[in-house]
Amino acid sequence: QGQLVESGGGLVQPGGSLTLSCTASGFSLEYYAVTWFRQAPGKEREGVSCISSSDGSTHYADSVKGRFTTSRDNAKDTVFLQMNNLNVDDTAVYYCAAGFLCYRGYDGRQDYWGKGTLVTVSS
Repeated sequence: QGQLVESGGGLVQPGGSLTLSCTASGFSLEYYAVTWFRQAPGKEREGVSCISSSDGSTHYADSVKGRFTTSRDNAKDTVFLQMNNLNVDDTAVYYCAAGFLCYRGYDGRQDYWGKGTLVTVSS
């Protein structure tokens, strides 16, 4: 019954910014940690960030630390990923997932997955 839907992807120039949204339906996202993953063409999926459900603490992969910010609006059942200073290596399909915890290795079980939204960074 529960679903996650990402939105906000698109084409952006290097150095630009983009904000992705992850919205839940059928369940309350506020009780879940939400992880952002991404998968570039021909590459393995990697964890990008996570925001906890308990205290809203955030965690980031080294590759995006200082450039990306994840936040949540529990009243809207929505989690955001603000991406700044984008580069071509950020080009990927971005997925959000909801689970019990923020896992250090981004390898834990996720209860819900979105279908992804494509971010293309190109001049």
